[in-house]
Amino acid sequence: MNFKVQPTAQVDEPAAIGEGTTVWDLAQIRENAGLGSGCIVGRGAYVGPGVRIGDNVKLQNYALVHEPAVLGDGVFVGPAAVLTNDCFPRSVDPEGKLKRGDDWEAVAVEVAEGASLGARSVCVAPVRVGRWALVAAGAVVTRDVPDHALVAGVPARRIGWVGRAGVRLVERKGEPGGWECPESGALYDDKDGHLVEHA
Repeated sequence: MNFKVQPTAQVDEPAAIGEGTTVWDLAQIRENAGLGSGCIVGRGAYVGPGVRIGDNVKLQNYALVHEPAVLGDGVFVGPAAVLTNDCFPRSVDPEGKLKRGDDWEAVAVEVAEGASLGARSVCVAPVRVGRWALVAAGAVVTRDVPDHALVAGVPARRIGWVGRAGVRLVERKGEPGGWECPESGALYDDKDGHLVEHA
């Protein structure tokens, strides 16, 4: 395979790295993780055991993607963003004994095709971020995000819609529930809180 891993990065066996992917300094890819082709894993980023990452995904510096997360094609994870995996985090059990890997059940964050997670955002598992959605910098996602939704705040709430270009959509005049991308001209309709793109 033709991929690039910097000497200070750690890629555990048997992780799978796709064609044309680059893993930068101090990044760690754990065992059984799978990265697609054309990905960029930034400095100090972490990919947990068994994580599944699609093609053309960007993990910016110090992004933390904990198992068993699944990232679709074209996903962007901003600097220092965190995908968690424990509903009830504790270092010790009720008796004070240190918890180990088998003492809790990891739950997943799923980020669908084309979605973006802003810098220092946090996705609290279990949660799904929909296709082409945009999570603002610093937001804390505690519930599922619909396709094309723009969410911000703590906890994150939908404040608008975005198209494939990542630009906030504008409502079409005289067409309630009709939306348009000011950059691409793509048209969308709001169907009971779910955005549907015109074919």
